[in-house]
Amino acid sequence: MQIRHIKHPFGVILNENCRVLILGSVPSVKSVEHNFYYMHPQNRFWKLMGVLLDENFEDADISTRKQLLLEHRIALYDSVEECDIEGSSDTKIKNVIPSDVPSFLARSQIRHIFCNGAASYKYLKMFYPELCAITVKLPSTSPANAKYDVQSLAKEWAVILDYLR
Repeated sequence: MQIRHIKHPFGVILNENCRVLILGSVPSVKSVEHNFYYMHPQNRFWKLMGVLLDENFEDADISTRKQLLLEHRIALYDSVEECDIEGSSDTKIKNVIPSDVPSFLARSQIRHIFCNGAASYKYLKMFYPELCAITVKLPSTSPANAKYDVQSLAKEWAVILDYLR
């Protein structure tokens, strides 16, 4: 598999009302192709958001997905701003430049960060250890994390609902 250099190709979903930040690691090849988050057909992120927030994210277009996240006060981005990566494998990330997470916090009401998987958490913790006190690592919605189905992910991810009020 070929190594690709990626500079994050699409912007943060964020406004001043956001209370929670969900961070992935690096956009997948499919996400880059579609110019939006979690676009691999087997990734369970949008299905999970639908279950948690009682919204139809799966059938929604990109603009509606953004709008729904913001209505629920959820910001979305990735821990890694730029890197080299083999395919879409989080275990093959190298030469990381972190995202400017502190600037997201400064422009919003975000007080809690939830990392979608171990790689996201690893890089946030590496570059911003001071944010660990407000950060929770959640199981990845990636198809590579076959240990979890959507319902078991929902049980783990339901913790975010406490912080959206």
